[in-house]
This record gives sequence, C-alpha cells and structure tokens, in this order.
Amino acid sequence: MSEYEVLAVRYGSRVARKAETYLNFHVYGEPDSDLPMDYFFWVVRNGDRTIVVDCGFGPEPGLARRRTMLVHPADALRGLGITPESVSQVVVTHAHYDHIGNLDHFPAAEVVIARREFEFWTGPYARRTQFAHSTEADELARLATIAGQGRLRQVEGTVDLAPGIELTVVGGHTPGQLIAQVAGGDGTVILAADALHFYEELERDRPFFVVADLLEMYQGFDLLREMTEDSGRLLVAGHDAQVGDRFAGRVEGLPDELGDLVVRIARGGES
Repeated sequence: MSEYEVLAVRYGSRVARKAETYLNFHVYGEPDSDLPMDYFFWVVRNGDRTIVVDCGFGPEPGLARRRTMLVHPADALRGLGITPESVSQVVVTHAHYDHIGNLDHFPAAEVVIARREFEFWTGPYARRTQFAHSTEADELARLATIAGQGRLRQVEGTVDLAPGIELTVVGGHTPGQLIAQVAGGDGTVILAADALHFYEELERDRPFFVVADLLEMYQGFDLLREMTEDSGRLLVAGHDAQVGDRFAGRVEGLPDELGDLVVRIARGGES
C-alpha cells in the first residue's frame, strides 16, 4: 500500500479569548487571555489519489465574522498543484461554515459526510439559533443539492474510505463530527478536525464552547487519548496555532504566498 503525504493548509486566522472559546471557562478559576486561532483544511495524497479534508470558509462569511483569510483555499490547492475542479473526493468532517464554505469549487467531487451530520443539518433543528450561528444557510442548501446530484456519500460508525484511510464518527461538537486516521510515511496521522480544536482541550479536559452533545465530546476526547497513548500516532488539532510548531515539515517549491501556510504532517512513502 502506498502511504500518504498529509498537509495542513493554514488559510485563515484570528485572535480569540479563552473565555469565549472554552465552555463555561469561569469554572476553571483562571484569568482570561488571548488565544490565537488558526483555520486549516487538509490534503491527503499519494500516487493513487488526492483527498481534500474540509474546504474552509468562504470570503464573505469569513469577513462577516471578522476572520482573516490568508489565502483562498481554492488558490492554495492550485499552488499545491491540485486543480479543485478535478478533485474526486472531499471529506466534510462537519457542516460548520469554516469547513464547507467552498464546496462549489469541487463540482466533480464525491462529498463524504456522516449520515447523522447530514440528516441533522437538513432537518428541523438546524434552524435553532444555538446551532444555526455556526452555519450558513446557503452552504447547507448546497450540501442538500450535492445529495440530490448523487454526489454525497453518507457514512456511519467507522468506515474504510480508501486503503490506509479510516473515518470515525465521534459527534460532540456537532451531531456527526468525523475524525480521520491516515497511514502516512512518518506514521499514522489523526486528523481530529474540530473533535479537538486546541491541544489544551485534551490536555486539560476542556470542552469547546460550541457543543451539540457534551457527553459525546468527552467521549471523543477519550477516544483520541486511546488512539494516541503510547502509539506514536501524529495528532493534528483543528484550530491550534501550535500545529505549525509541532509539525515543522516544509514543502519545497511552493509559491511565495504559501511558503509559511503549508505544513507537512507526514511524508508519503511506500510500505
């Protein structure tokens, strides 16, 4: 089996506050402070396939929410030698605005999502304010259109997406949040996406403030601990500015505008 190169692409950023980031932060009895927050999508590729995991926020929703777009995800892909229009598979870890904002740039792709995630966001409770504030109505409608086109693959439990790539539904942050395990040339990579926004969530057992099911969020933390304990697996958080420090792999030959935005988590290789 050919192992995968795994890249984290930092396309956006903001500076948040801990009190607005962690659920009920006041119970920890700590002073508030700034918390840098990065926005990523991920590329998983080898000689056989290229898979894009999430696709970032769109320019208008990002601007409206005062997020800084460092590079448009579609332009970043082109800088990596990937034509979005030719991508055959996009994994949607969940349907929040900063993960599905550019699906229209992938007209030929099969879009993979958890069944219960799709059913929730196309169901009646998605419009309730505490859920809806993290989504864009037109982006959710696009998901439904993709389903109508026969391009949406809905998965349940744990599924082998392709040789060396496993998806697991963990829920918590959203009803059907996905994590991905990928066989990389430097070891197994766990793309936690928003099952783990920040490493501190796992290290200090601190849930993020956007939560659909708190018990499932804690269970997701426990699963990630089990996956990484004494395993040598490479755990990639979904929004942590430390990703660039923890994984210092550089990709040579990129356009100047991508030079410090792309981090190689794992090299490709042959097993």
